Amino acid sequence: MPDLPDDALIIIPVRNLVLFPQLVVPISIGRENSVRAAQEAARAGRRIGVLLQRESDKEDPDGDALYRVGTAASILRYVTTADGAHHVVCQGEQRFRVEEFLKGYPYLVARVKLFDEPQTESPEIDARMLQLKARTGDILQLLPQAPAELAGTAQNITSPSILADFVAGFMDIKPTEKQDILETFDLLKRLDKVLGFLVHFIEVLRISHDIDQETKERFEDRQREVLLREQLKTIQKQLGETEGNTAEIEEIENNIAKANMPDEVAATARKELRRLQHMSDASGEYSMLRTYLDWLTELPWSVHSDDRIDIAEAREILDKDHYGLQKIKRRILEYLAVRKLNPQGKSPILCFVGPPGVGKTSLGQSIAKATGRKFGRLGLGGVHDEAEIRGHRRTYIGALPGNIIQAIHKAGSNNCVLMLDEVDKLGNGIQGDPSAALLEVLDPEQNHAFRDNYLAVPFDLSQVFFITTANVLDTIPGPLRDRMEIIQLLGYTEEEKTQIALRYLVARQLKANGLTPEQCSISEAAIRSIIHSYTREAGVRNLEREIGSAFRHAAMRIAEGTAEQVHIGEEDLHAILGPKKFESELAMRTSLPGVATGLAWTPVGGDILFIEASRAPGSGKLILTGQLGDVMKESAQAALTLLKSHASRLHIDEKAFDHSDIHVHIPAGAIPKDGPSAGVAMFVALASLMTDIPVRSDCAMTGEISLRGLVLPIGGVKEKVLAALQAGIKTVLLPARNKKDLEDIPPEAQSQLEFIFLENAQDAIAAALESQPVKAAM
Repeated sequence: MPDLPDDALIIIPVRNLVLFPQLVVPISIGRENSVRAAQEAARAGRRIGVLLQRESDKEDPDGDALYRVGTAASILRYVTTADGAHHVVCQGEQRFRVEEFLKGYPYLVARVKLFDEPQTESPEIDARMLQLKARTGDILQLLPQAPAELAGTAQNITSPSILADFVAGFMDIKPTEKQDILETFDLLKRLDKVLGFLVHFIEVLRISHDIDQETKERFEDRQREVLLREQLKTIQKQLGETEGNTAEIEEIENNIAKANMPDEVAATARKELRRLQHMSDASGEYSMLRTYLDWLTELPWSVHSDDRIDIAEAREILDKDHYGLQKIKRRILEYLAVRKLNPQGKSPILCFVGPPGVGKTSLGQSIAKATGRKFGRLGLGGVHDEAEIRGHRRTYIGALPGNIIQAIHKAGSNNCVLMLDEVDKLGNGIQGDPSAALLEVLDPEQNHAFRDNYLAVPFDLSQVFFITTANVLDTIPGPLRDRMEIIQLLGYTEEEKTQIALRYLVARQLKANGLTPEQCSISEAAIRSIIHSYTREAGVRNLEREIGSAFRHAAMRIAEGTAEQVHIGEEDLHAILGPKKFESELAMRTSLPGVATGLAWTPVGGDILFIEASRAPGSGKLILTGQLGDVMKESAQAALTLLKSHASRLHIDEKAFDHSDIHVHIPAGAIPKDGPSAGVAMFVALASLMTDIPVRSDCAMTGEISLRGLVLPIGGVKEKVLAALQAGIKTVLLPARNKKDLEDIPPEAQSQLEFIFLENAQDAIAAALESQPVKAAM
């Protein structure tokens, strides 16, 4: 190993320490190279150079990982402790800058340039020195553990550079900030930087001191309050008065005895009551524990309604409250029959799925009435926090049980009918997945021991009759959907809507608007006209709204005294409700080639869809417009390819495809549309365009089409057929494999329509076009 040059220093890197000149600092050494360097310096009586690492977590730093400015220091003492740790006590002497790092040594060695401290005197420096001493006195007063002699030492320093380094050394600032001060050789700038850090540090210490004082005062006030309350209790006891919370404790104890809880729950309640007895009622935890015990004692652990199992009476109630819905009524009566034969059986989980306004929510109330049970309802639309279902833990301020337990508490029965509305609109956020929390609630095999986070004891949900509602099934997660029995509520026909209006809606709206049947009436023809011309829906919600509008008009006339009795006929609707909102869709049709009527399904019922095709001279491109989704675009491509393959059979000039651009458009372009069931309608529209033969104006069709020409089945048959009937369609073309779905369509609707079942594309052409193609279209 070569000898060290005179202008070289043995370098010891440090992680989070900056050594200033004239300061004595202990340094702990752990790395092998640093230990070897310190031992060599101590043995040879050489000074060391202390440099700060740029990255404190680097284990074996080289020269590039160290700052270039450091402090040369003498080792005053070298200590090795019993556990093998090495420490050196160093005194800083001079700043230095590394010129270069030398190789060939088992530790870091650098050739350095040493700097003497400037002794410049000027009014600016003297002023800053006075400020520094004054500020140092302030800061030492705010530091509770600062030695008393430290203030005297600072006041006795006469050198501005030594004072700046002394103050920077004991300030609690970042190592990088201390390094910045160390690298500032200009004395005036160094004093300014130290003063800046010192002012900030004093402000932080002053705020911290104020917070500490405020906290101490609050704590002392709290102790004083507790002491006074204890003294008050002692005085009351000496006077023979009832002790503060004895009556309250006795009341809770009686409530626990009356609640008839399961053994596990009762044991938990008594344990918490014992805690409450030994707790001051001024404590924040006292009110939290009291609220918890109130919830435990008020829940209907053993309160249940006796099932009224009378099948005939239940059928009468269901028929009275709801028109139609035979499948749902039959399923409810089946449940009652099974319950009568097996009273201990598990309650089913029913899920009513259908468009808005078909009576899903009101069915739950009818089921409760038919079974003689209490009814509770819980809206799940927009719920995105798992704690809404399972509750919050008691550790949180203001914690409450989840909505399931709250709904049962409100119903006051452990076998109530609980309706969970809009289960398809549950959200999913950062607070968890509420649909996953419902898995235990809606599983008859698990919900007998449902554990709410707030209660932290099991509650039996197996006797609750859960009913869920949804508009669509697609957004309900598979595991949750698997736990429910799906019952579809399809849209109403015009005849069903008329009967519902006459039996229920008219009477309800008369009462809502303060009218009697003697004061106001409406004809059946007017109701049918409202259904056909003022509403377009699968349910009856808008129908009831329009009837209410008509009755409000009558109520105003009666209230003004201009009429004593009002009868609303079909001819009066224009003056009351305004012009018709919906015309027959077929009025929009013209007998032009390239226009076909399709049938579509939406979450609010069925609808008809016009497919318009046109061609212009071009290069064989297919243009698609009308906000079409990917599936519908692919259906159009498949329909065009199929038409090209059948060109000769349909007497279409094959060259016409190469010299024409075909444009397919579906009106209502602002509404997104997607799905495969428009394939047949697109094929028929393209065939009509290329053969120049119009499509029958009273004909509508639906079905998916394949490249082989097969017509494949689709869903939503009832909604689509009812939409066709409402639009004035006479003939409906359906896939042959959907023939079984006609069972869901009411007989009165079937009697007004002609159904043609399609096996392949040729069947669609034969049934839809006004005439069959006999020659090529030019």
